[in-house]
Amino acid sequence: MTKKVRVRFAPSPTGGLHLGGVRTVLFNYLFAKQQGGDFIVRIEDTDQGRFVEGAEAYIFNTLKWCGLEPDESPVHGGPYAPYRQSERKESYRQYAEQLVKDGFAYYAFDTPAELEEMRNAFKTPENPSPQYNQVIREKMRNSLTLGVDEVTRLLSENTPFVIRVKMPLNETIRFTDMIRGEVSFHTSQVDDKVLLKADGMPTYHLAVVVDDYLMKITHAFRGEEWLPSAPVHLFLWKYLGWEADMPQWAHLPLILKPDGNGKLSKRDGDRLGFPVFAMDWTDPKTKETTIGFKERGFLPEAFVNLLAMLGWNDGTDREIFTLAELVEKFSMERVHKGGAKFDYEKAKWYNHEWIKLSPAAELQPKVKTILQEGGITVTDEKLLEKVIGLVKDRCTLLTDFVQQGSFFFQSPVSIDTAAIKPKWDDKKNLFFTELIRAWQLSTLWESADLEKEFKELAAVNELKTGDLMLPLRIMLVGGKFGPGVFDIAAVLGKEETIARIKHTLAVIQA
Repeated sequence: MTKKVRVRFAPSPTGGLHLGGVRTVLFNYLFAKQQGGDFIVRIEDTDQGRFVEGAEAYIFNTLKWCGLEPDESPVHGGPYAPYRQSERKESYRQYAEQLVKDGFAYYAFDTPAELEEMRNAFKTPENPSPQYNQVIREKMRNSLTLGVDEVTRLLSENTPFVIRVKMPLNETIRFTDMIRGEVSFHTSQVDDKVLLKADGMPTYHLAVVVDDYLMKITHAFRGEEWLPSAPVHLFLWKYLGWEADMPQWAHLPLILKPDGNGKLSKRDGDRLGFPVFAMDWTDPKTKETTIGFKERGFLPEAFVNLLAMLGWNDGTDREIFTLAELVEKFSMERVHKGGAKFDYEKAKWYNHEWIKLSPAAELQPKVKTILQEGGITVTDEKLLEKVIGLVKDRCTLLTDFVQQGSFFFQSPVSIDTAAIKPKWDDKKNLFFTELIRAWQLSTLWESADLEKEFKELAAVNELKTGDLMLPLRIMLVGGKFGPGVFDIAAVLGKEETIARIKHTLAVIQA
């Protein structure tokens, strides 16, 4: 019988969620949903020193915004609760002790001072950072070098200790990665990682294996930076007798800086002026806020779409996918081995495409909020929907709706008369005076009617329509932007349109 697919995302609650983390969520989610499986979120909070207040709630708010809700989590519950590792603390010790009993791990009583002394004593130009490995462990204070009676005494006196995995000498271990194919490691390159810390908390290495086993995880997708840890985990699955239940692994490619030189970091975003977190994150200690894609004006559909294309494609030139389409098309076989450069301009392109694709009614609540945050009160919902339909093709970010749409709800704060005055003359002044009179008498107020009347009046006055369009635009919106100028006039209505033309004429003549 085929096992039900179960995948997990296991973040540490230490701060904002990097877009690389959200992409890991996305690939887990897509695979699970395509296979009819479950997507689990497990909080890895065993390192209490790095725990940050509010970070866990932020993670779940981010996933909700992205539309990537888990089936099981500390928030959603599930049959394998608890889903916070700090609440599973007691379950890990028994497995660590079992590994010691079976000869696959050992107690290490070295103090911080002794570890520092070791690092200094064995430091060489070739090995500037000595590690606690198969050679050095024989020179340290642990249950491999101390007698049984001494170990018993130290334990009975509650001497602080950690439990380390006992990596074998001169072995090569292999596994098949779903993205990279066969991967091999020689144990001489791997140190004896701590499995259980002195405070009784497990490290990532022990907890991830125990929890993946107990939660029946079938596939484990994580960033390629975890690849060096793979041999430790492989041996733990073997040593605990769970090798047959070990999940299939896939190590995802890194998201790289725009120049391709190294992993994209928050500092790169700060330096180059773009977000790297999904949503705003405010550090509770420093109170510093790091802006997110959501607050910068991205639609969640666009954010998810662009993340999917960072390191994956469906084998065609297609770039725009809904979440449902991604579920249908996704395959780990088409995830690239190499890192994907992050291009913020391309990210904005995705958002622009999604804004254009989205119905005005769907954008309405988001745009209303954006306008209100920009100080613009919207009371007419029908007007708002009409405005969104007119200007959305011009908006790359949701925040662009403030500039592109605010003049429909309030008169422009400033008028760019400097763009009008150099070519202004009495003929144009007369034209707009006559236009006011003509439009006041007009019984029709549709875009096409306004344009027809405008052009006919221009012809009578022997003026080129093109020379009059920019002044009219600036009179109505304040600058050189916005949708079709007669569309603007039609939406503003007769009274407001004429009032704005009169106001600008007065400013020019002042």
